[in-house]
Amino acid sequence: MLFKHKSVVKVDMADLDAEKANLANYLSSQFKLNSSVTSKGLELNLEDVPISSLAVMVKKFVYHKNLNTTHWVSVENNVVKINKFKGTTKKKENKKSCPHQTISQSWGL
Repeated sequence: MLFKHKSVVKVDMADLDAEKANLANYLSSQFKLNSSVTSKGLELNLEDVPISSLAVMVKKFVYHKNLNTTHWVSVENNVVKINKFKGTTKKKENKKSCPHQTISQSWGL
């Protein structure tokens, strides 16, 4: 083919802006993969690594950085996405309801 289009694998990590460079360094040092940093995350050539292997590498990075309690990794088409868990907010309820004091009880009469 004369004009071969490079297929690109993307790593989408929108809410982890500070970790983009760390992930690029981790992939370079541990797995010898070259990546380019973009506004949403990283981009790698599909010829360098299959998408399933890249997902495993990203999961290892998330685990090493102890982000596995707040984030999880998913694969969609040619995108490995680092998603954030949605927090569940629980209302704090009083299990023991105490009756309101009357005036005579609060004065000690």
